[in-house]
Amino acid sequence: MSTDTTEARSTDAVPDRPGAINAVPVRHPGRWVAIAIIVVLVGMLVHLLVTNKAFDWSFVFQAMNQQPVIKGFLKGTLLVTVLSMIVGVAGGVLLAVMRLSDNPILSGASWVFTWFFRSVPRYLLLFTMGTLGVLFPQGVSFGVPFDWKLIDWLGLSGDWRFLNLDANQVFTGLTAGVIGLGLSEAAYMAEIARAGIMSVDRGQAEAAEALGMSRGKVMRRVVLPQAMRVIVPPTGNETIAMLKDTSLLLAVPVIGELFYQLQSIGSTYYKTFPIAVAATLYYLAATSVLMVGQYFLERHFGRGFGTTKAPRATRPAGAGGA
Repeated sequence: MSTDTTEARSTDAVPDRPGAINAVPVRHPGRWVAIAIIVVLVGMLVHLLVTNKAFDWSFVFQAMNQQPVIKGFLKGTLLVTVLSMIVGVAGGVLLAVMRLSDNPILSGASWVFTWFFRSVPRYLLLFTMGTLGVLFPQGVSFGVPFDWKLIDWLGLSGDWRFLNLDANQVFTGLTAGVIGLGLSEAAYMAEIARAGIMSVDRGQAEAAEALGMSRGKVMRRVVLPQAMRVIVPPTGNETIAMLKDTSLLLAVPVIGELFYQLQSIGSTYYKTFPIAVAATLYYLAATSVLMVGQYFLERHFGRGFGTTKAPRATRPAGAGGA
């Protein structure tokens, strides 16, 4: 009898195992409708690109392969983008550090610079940059400030200037374009860099200063490397935007620029739309390369911040599996 009781208890202790579950996947009819619509739209677009004679693909590729156009793309688009971003990033980091300074004069000067260059449209800024030569008819001089007053008070003659540049050469062409776009970009990069610096815990900077590191070294070796995780994504977007904004160099004007050269060809042959297509293809190719570079930079600086996949959970041995 005790044996029967023991078997009954063991039978009651083990719960009944559930049977097979017939899981039916959730239906998503809306997805298939959206896919069908997208397929139809893509087909219509391909048909338009192939059959519509307004594109004039032979003329498009012929215009793209012209030597002035290629030179304008390399020099007026890519080179100006690189130089403008160098000016913008360097100036933006400096302005961000000034903005976060405890000195009200430095912080105020950074705020005024950012306010002004973020408020003025880039096309207007480039147009104004191309006319600044009228402000300096005697050239742009570098030396002791107000040297003529000091020399007059001291009864001396001559000047205390070591470099004099022709303003009509400085504020024209690619130089004016790089200065204008670089100063405008510095205002935007100042806010991006400031947000990145503020994202780093203040305690890390305090710990580095406690170890005897100067504020400059703390910024270079502790704060900025960690802030890059926040700075890189919007900086990549700004670089792509800068590449496209080089088409605004028409306001200076800059002759050796991609869009200017393509417009000249279109005006000569009275073909406006194919020229727009040619310019679009150039910008699509360049921005695609920049987007790939941005992806790898983000992955590099985002290491250790939740970018890695969690390990897949495994069932322990003997947990009831077949």
